[in-house]
Amino acid sequence: MPTISIFYGILIKMFFYDTEKHHMPHIHAEYQGDMAVYSIENGDVLAGKLPPKKNKLVVAWIEIHEEDLMADWELAVNGQNPLPIRGLDQ
Repeated sequence: MPTISIFYGILIKMFFYDTEKHHMPHIHAEYQGDMAVYSIENGDVLAGKLPPKKNKLVVAWIEIHEEDLMADWELAVNGQNPLPIRGLDQ
């Protein structure tokens, strides 16, 4: 699973062909052993959880980069490497 962004210690990843469980465009966010899955379309948490402050950062990042994330989603579901996306701290 490629890491597409890192900011404030949060790793953002996107699986290839990952459409079976959540049936919608989504990302995986990891922070110090915690993990959550977020909808790209609205930032909702689909599974897991992050600490509240980190959750807010991820949701804001998704909103800022929704178009880039959807483009990466199309690449990933077609078996191609998603492109890196700028973090909030860059």
